[in-house]
Amino acid sequence: MGYAKDDMDKLREPHLREPLGEIAQCGLPCALEAMGERWSFMILRAGFNGVRHFEDFLEQLGIARNILSNRLSRLVEAGILKREHCADDRRRIEYRLTPKGIDLLPAMLALRQWGEKWELGVPANPVLCDARDGQPIAQIGIQSHDGRRLSPEDLTWRDRAELEKKPTGPALREAS
Repeated sequence: MGYAKDDMDKLREPHLREPLGEIAQCGLPCALEAMGERWSFMILRAGFNGVRHFEDFLEQLGIARNILSNRLSRLVEAGILKREHCADDRRRIEYRLTPKGIDLLPAMLALRQWGEKWELGVPANPVLCDARDGQPIAQIGIQSHDGRRLSPEDLTWRDRAELEKKPTGPALREAS
């Protein structure tokens, strides 16, 4: 889904804007700090594909041993991966995605789809599909709380305190 320049201008019109200078209060820099750079994403992608052992990451990714060791340590420290002894051989270590790591899957898929569309120009093969019906997954996008697909023109910033107030006026009457 492409967006026109005018669609993005709408996000800048309201009186309330995202506080761009308050980096510590924004989830985006926090997420980027936790993930680091390209190798962290490639390690995470391998983890989603079932890779668990250091030597397997090394072989599958073609990454230097010292870089892999550093990135695995950072991902464990960030709580994205957990490091544990293998059940069948206590001398071996495996790395598993934590719930925090698993929650990165939609972001990973969105980045992959973006790369396929804008950088590669072609869909990847193999195609990620729904295990239930075998059909390709939908394009990752922005959805409302009730599942409607949203475009930039449908978005606006609201103060959290305003959202926590009980609805009044038309919103309350519509809900009844």
